[in-house]
Amino acid sequence: MSSFTGIFSSDMAIDLGTANTLVYIKGRGIVLNEPSVVAFHIKDGRKQVLAVGEDAKLMLGRTPGSIQAIRPMREGVIADFDVAEEMIKHFIRKVHKRTTFSKPKIVVCVPHGATPVEKRAIRQSVISAGARKAGLIPEPIAAAIGAGMPITDPTGSMVVDIGGGTTEVAVLSLGDIVYARSVRVGGDRMDEAIVSYLRRQQNLLIGDATAERIKTTIGSARMPDDGRGAAIQIRGRDLVNGVPKEIEITQAQVAEALAEPVQQICEAVMTALETTPPDLAADIVDRGVMLTGGGALLGELDLALREQTGLAVSIADESLNCVALGTGKALEFEKQLRHVIDYES
Repeated sequence: MSSFTGIFSSDMAIDLGTANTLVYIKGRGIVLNEPSVVAFHIKDGRKQVLAVGEDAKLMLGRTPGSIQAIRPMREGVIADFDVAEEMIKHFIRKVHKRTTFSKPKIVVCVPHGATPVEKRAIRQSVISAGARKAGLIPEPIAAAIGAGMPITDPTGSMVVDIGGGTTEVAVLSLGDIVYARSVRVGGDRMDEAIVSYLRRQQNLLIGDATAERIKTTIGSARMPDDGRGAAIQIRGRDLVNGVPKEIEITQAQVAEALAEPVQQICEAVMTALETTPPDLAADIVDRGVMLTGGGALLGELDLALREQTGLAVSIADESLNCVALGTGKALEFEKQLRHVIDYES
C-alpha cells in the first residue's frame, strides 16, 4: 500500500516565477522555494550546469568569464529554453529523493498575457523535464485561490498579483476570469528603477543584489511624511573616478526612484476597474482589492493604491506563496477546478 501512495503523491504544482520557483507536492504542501537562477560552465561550446537555485544566486554578477549565472525566466515566461529545462529537472529531482518514481503530473501557472508560443515553451520544458502530463493554470486564478478568495461564487473579486516580472490584474467571478491584464512591471523593474536613479542622481553604479536589498529594506510606494524617512548605507562604484564608494540613501529617494513602476501598477488597476461590468464593479467596491505576490510587500503600496482607487486594499496572508498554494489547491481539488487547468492533450 505504501508504494501505492507514493505513486499518487508524486503529482506536483510549480510556480515558475521570474525571481523564485516554488514546488508544491500533492498532499504535502510547498516543499521547495528557491531563486530561479542557473549557473553553468561553458566548456568546448557546451554548457555544464554548476549550480541551481540558492547556490547559483550567490554567483549572479560575480562570475569569471568561463562561468555564467543567468535567470532563465524573464517577465514570467521562459527566455532561455535549455537552461529553464535544466532548472525544472533539477528542482523535480531535488524534491523527489527516490531515483525511481512514476512520472508526475505537473501543473504550472502562466501569466495571463503569455502568448500561445510562450505557453507551448513552458509545457514542452515541463514534459522534457520528466512530467507525464503538463497542465497550465492562469496566474491570477492561482493567486486568488491561494489568497483564499471565493472565486467560484457568482460575485466579483479583484486580485492584483505583483511578481518578479509581471503584474497581473484580474477580475474573477464564477471560477473564471472576467477581465485580466498583464503588465510587464514587477520586482525586477523596481530594482532597475533604483539602479538607474542612483546612476543618474548620485553617479553611483550598484548591482542588482544591492538594488534588491534597498527595495526590501526601505522601499516605499509613497513619500515618507517627514520627506526623508529611514536611511541605509550602500556601496557601489563611483562613475566619476571609477573607485568604490559608500553613500547613504533615504526612503524618500527610493520612493522617488520607484514612482514610475508604482504608477504603472496603479494605472493597470484603474484600467481594470473602468472595463469591469457594473455589477461586478459594485461587488469589488464591497470587497476591495487583494494584493498578492512578492511585490505586494513593498512598503505602503496598499496605501498608494487605496489613494488612487478609493477602494479597500488588503494584502494576502502569505502573499509570496499565494500563486504556488493556489496552483497546489487546483491540483488537490481538481474535480471542482478542472475547468481552470488547461491540459492540452
